[in-house]
Formats: sequence, structure tokens, C-alpha cells
Amino acid sequence: MRSIRFLAFLAILVFAGCWSIDSKAGNNRTETQSERPVATPTPRVSPTLVTMPTMSQQKKSGGFMEQLPADFEQPTDDAGKLLLREYGSVFVAGNGVVAPKKVVFKHEAHVRAFQSSAPQSTETVGGISLTLQTPAMNALKEAIAEARAAGLAIGPRGADSAKRGYQQTVTLWASRVNPGFVFWVGKGRVTQAEASRIKAMSPFQQVPEILRLEQSGIYFAKDLSKSIIYSVAPPGTSQHLSMLALDVQQNENPRVRAILARHGWFQTVSSDLPHFTYLGVSEEELPGLGLKPVTNSGRTFWVPNL
Repeated sequence: MRSIRFLAFLAILVFAGCWSIDSKAGNNRTETQSERPVATPTPRVSPTLVTMPTMSQQKKSGGFMEQLPADFEQPTDDAGKLLLREYGSVFVAGNGVVAPKKVVFKHEAHVRAFQSSAPQSTETVGGISLTLQTPAMNALKEAIAEARAAGLAIGPRGADSAKRGYQQTVTLWASRVNPGFVFWVGKGRVTQAEASRIKAMSPFQQVPEILRLEQSGIYFAKDLSKSIIYSVAPPGTSQHLSMLALDVQQNENPRVRAILARHGWFQTVSSDLPHFTYLGVSEEELPGLGLKPVTNSGRTFWVPNL
């Protein structure tokens, strides 16, 4: 029941913001990619509307908003604010990296422009070619060397574990949405006309429509039992677009996680267990970036302190 209330709230948030579109659905509702291990976050009993502190309030508290780049595009819609709260740790990454200046990349061109602005390096790790921003790659290589000296390994889960393009986020999204529609149309919960209408939309426009359906228990995660947001990030929101994220094969080993943390790599998305984000500072410095630790599945995740 709690998860239903959470999804209902999330859908309301999305419709209220810039992700909201004029729905034409009315009331007539009658992968080559492997599933990544996720830990469904403990549902909030009553998620509250995301109210961002003012900059003056943040300066007094040394909060997260103060640490964002001066030219960061602050989201004005509730969906964008929610995404900033849930996935925003990457925006305060340091040690010479180029952090994104917006919560959502709406188009391929936006992603390409950002990625071309950041220095990047490509290395072969575990037989897989990986591209990351150069400071992140250097730190990863140091972590790999430390792990090797300790008889451990650090490697990617697959070919898409590091840098991704916008189209890859769209493909991942479609790998959940399209089979989901086949299932729900077959069950009579969604009409073929409505499924075709939503699939014809841009990926950006599909997001509120999918969340609207999930409000009625029509879920699009791979196992169809929970929200799609616990399975893949909405198009244009993945931290992998920033070239500051890596899905680690050995993520279950606490010694590996500790080594990565010593080199600036931390877990920041509590629903994605293999996912690490390069923040470029020591763990002791993370609170100063406006981040706070939360625990899920016996692990520590550093998320915006909002």
C-alpha cells in the first residue's frame, strides 16, 4: 500500500511540472541489456512535496544547493526537483571533473555537447573498453592497482558500464516499456490504441505517461511488479551520461567498495547496487559537499542532504 501511495505521488509530481503534457488518453483505459541488481528503496510513508531551500538558507546550513555550480540550471518543476534529490550527488563532483549543469538532457545533441566539453580517457579493463572523464579514470586505475595488490579485482559488469550516449538510455527505457505494453495490452489493462499513442511520443514525453499508468498498478520494471524507476533511469537522466559513473562487477565485496571509496568512488543511487559515482573527494569531505549517508541493503549511499 505504501508503494502505491509513493507511485501515485510521483505521478502527481510529474504531471505538475515541466514533464507534464496534455494527455489525450481520456478515461478509456480498459534486452540485450541484462537486469541489474536493484534494492528497491524502502517506500516513504508519505513522500512530501520537494521544496528546495533558498540559497540563503543553504549558505547558513552549508547545504547541497550551495555546492552546485553557479550556472547550474535549477529545476523549477516538481519532477526535476525530485530527480535532483534522488540522483543529484554527481552534480557536486570535484577534483577537476566537469559536472553536468542540468538535471535532464532532453536530446542527443545536449548529451554530445556536454560530453565533448569534458576531458575523457579510454582504457581496457577486464577486456572491456571503458570511457570516463580523465580524473575518474585515473582514480579507477589507482583503485584497480590497490585491489590487485590485495588479491582482489575491480572490473565492469558489461560493455555499457561506463560512458553512455543518450540513445542508450532510450534503448534501456524501451527495453522495459515495450515488453510492458505487450503484457498489459494482453491482460486488457491498456488498449492497443493507448499503447501505440504513448510509444509514438518522444522518450521525454513518455515518462509522465508511463508513471500515470503505474499509478494504477500497471508497472513497467522488467519483472512488472514495481515502478520502472527502480529498473532504469528515465531517458537523459542517467549518471553514465556524465562519464562519472561505473557499474562494478565486484560490487558485493565490501573490501572492493572500501577501496573504491578511498579513491573517490562512492555509491549514490540507493536503488542501484552495482552503480558507483566518482565524486573525487575523500569520504570525510562528502558532508561538506552537502551530501548525507543513507543505508540500504547493508551499504552506505551518499545522497543530497535536502
